[in-house]
Amino acid sequence: MTKTYLQVQKQIAQLQKEADTLRKKEAAGVLARIKEAISVYGFTAEELGVGTRKAKAPAAPVAKRKGAKKGAVKSAKSASAPRFKDDQGNVWGGRGPRPAWFKAALESGKTPADLAA
Repeated sequence: MTKTYLQVQKQIAQLQKEADTLRKKEAAGVLARIKEAISVYGFTAEELGVGTRKAKAPAAPVAKRKGAKKGAVKSAKSASAPRFKDDQGNVWGGRGPRPAWFKAALESGKTPADLAA
């Protein structure tokens, strides 16, 4: 007997559900192994390439302003180095609102000097 279009669609839906279930199960195992490796080897978020922004390409020189010296161009601001970090790999440059991890560390009794990079 030949399958109808609806039967094939139903079979596809069942297989997709099965695939989703297997993916979730496998992903949970992978995540557990990653977390274990992080705790054993003490990897930081920066070492893992997460939680940090990639550097942008250098900006093109901006046309000189009226009255500026000949050959002078406006340079792009460079990002400041992190001023604070914790043992989990979180970093903060000290500008803008305090991140949650920093607030939590202060509430647990640490001082900004303890978190200085």
